[in-house]
Amino acid sequence: MGNGPELAGQVALVTGAGAGIGRAIAYALSEAGAQVAVSDIDLEAARRVASEISAATALTLDVTSAESAARAVTEAEATLGPLDILVNNAGVSTMNRIEDLTPEEWDFNFDVNAKGVFVVTRAALPGMIARRAGCIVNTASMAGKKAVPLLAHYAASKWACIGFTVSAAVELGPYGIRVNCVCPGYVETSMQERELVWEAGLRGVSPEEVAEGYIRLTPLGRMETPEDVARVVRWLCSPQAAFVTGAAVDVTGGSHLT
Repeated sequence: MGNGPELAGQVALVTGAGAGIGRAIAYALSEAGAQVAVSDIDLEAARRVASEISAATALTLDVTSAESAARAVTEAEATLGPLDILVNNAGVSTMNRIEDLTPEEWDFNFDVNAKGVFVVTRAALPGMIARRAGCIVNTASMAGKKAVPLLAHYAASKWACIGFTVSAAVELGPYGIRVNCVCPGYVETSMQERELVWEAGLRGVSPEEVAEGYIRLTPLGRMETPEDVARVVRWLCSPQAAFVTGAAVDVTGGSHLT
């Protein structure tokens, strides 16, 4: 993931970092020299990740709660120092046909995937604005840019994430704060393993057939890994991306084109 410690001396908070893409991002930022606050609603998962990387601390963070977000930012800064980087990675999904979709499913996806990005960003902003510097990266999705049958509610929440990202980039740019997002495709995570089973059941095929279909839709011919996403997040947080803001970077192996 590069040669030099380009983030040495910086402090990062990563949400949903107990597994999957968030775990890979925590690793990538640590390898780049950052001190990382590994946060997750599952504290034990966060502690496992923090124990595996250097200069890290583990925090409980429920991204749907303003109080939890404020406590996590305060604790991260008290333990590691002023926050330079925020990665809003926490995300959830469910899968259903629109006619069977419940308001509870809709709210669950929006509370974490859209409201959560806003809530944690707002908690981190006072310090970043005061220091007139900061980097925020949100994990959106390929589903925030294209039609995704059976995931209309999830897609809508990720479109919201992208909309928030680009609007925040314009509003916060004068304070020296950059705001970008990454849009992963078919990533090998525990969340996707669940989605394979859900989609297979709804379509009447096997999970293996669903996975093979994903690969056929990916021009680079393989499933995406969490590390594929983490490398791009690391770059967006680095000085090499100092003039990049308001970007929604596709990390999909080309599957967003199909």
